[in-house]
Amino acid sequence: MLVRAIQPESRYDVAFVAQMLVEAVNWRPGRRRLALEDVLADPHLARYVRGWGRRGDGGVIAEEAAGRVGACWYRLFPADEPGYGFVDQATPELGIAVVADQRRRGVGRALLGAALSEAAADGFAAISLSVEPDNPSRVLYEQLGFVRVGIVAGSWTMRAELLEQPEGRASP
Repeated sequence: MLVRAIQPESRYDVAFVAQMLVEAVNWRPGRRRLALEDVLADPHLARYVRGWGRRGDGGVIAEEAAGRVGACWYRLFPADEPGYGFVDQATPELGIAVVADQRRRGVGRALLGAALSEAAADGFAAISLSVEPDNPSRVLYEQLGFVRVGIVAGSWTMRAELLEQPEGRASP
């Protein structure tokens, strides 16, 4: 499996991240599945991908011989338009998804580890996310250093310190 940085100038990469946002939203089996157009029509969800390539956007995509299998991305949000896992304007919020038939194979762990390294290399001191407490991915987040810092509408806001701060990289 190859995990590589998202190329913001690549419409193919950005379109794939939008597809992965749909997977992230539809993680729970048995719920009515939202389509891409539904997700992009919801301003609270669309903000995770709309206008991709602005300051503070970054992430990675996992690829295998058969194609792309997942993405983990992050972006900064302003206080007046926060994401679901908003902590502050200096902490990017992370999204992650793996295509359904590729889950439970270590793809998410590889993506998350690579994205945390990317965010640290981008100069961020911490990163956050929002997760429903019964989402199985919560265990992975805790294993990789995320801790609960709040609860919003039943979902946990989690934050992880990014320990690797390379010298010479400017803080965003």
